Amino acid sequence: MVCLASRTGRDLQRYNTSGGRQVVGCIPYRYKEDTDGNVSNELEVLVVSSQKGQALMFPKGGWELDESVEEAACRESLEEAGVIGIIEHELGQWSFISKRHGTYYEGHMFPLLVKEQLDSWPEKDLRRRIWMNVAEAREVCQHWWMKEALDILVKRLSLQKNT
Repeated sequence: MVCLASRTGRDLQRYNTSGGRQVVGCIPYRYKEDTDGNVSNELEVLVVSSQKGQALMFPKGGWELDESVEEAACRESLEEAGVIGIIEHELGQWSFISKRHGTYYEGHMFPLLVKEQLDSWPEKDLRRRIWMNVAEAREVCQHWWMKEALDILVKRLSLQKNT
């Protein structure tokens, strides 16, 4: 059973030692299938629109005190993009300035190999989700640190494919 409500509020929000909010995100990915269901080598990633506009990015949100960083990443992907999958080894950690608050945030990014895409999810009426190739996603993603995470994911997957 999947929870169809997003967490709200900041009561359980984690902050780093300098007072910056800690956020966690995922790069949901899959390999494209043809009309016969055959899986190709073409990587697709899922971007979502921001809640308050048309900006595109990967799902991300606050890391809360009652969950592990991996649980937070999975929850954000479910809430914002309606996808469930296998969380993989962290891509990295970035420090960036929040445009809205002007303070440094700490961002953690993970790959999520998508196993299921839901028709209904908590933020379905607030966001658009779009599958696209890596070049398209890199072009439209609004956050430099998410683009860096995408580059790391692509490099990691290409190394795995060649071993």
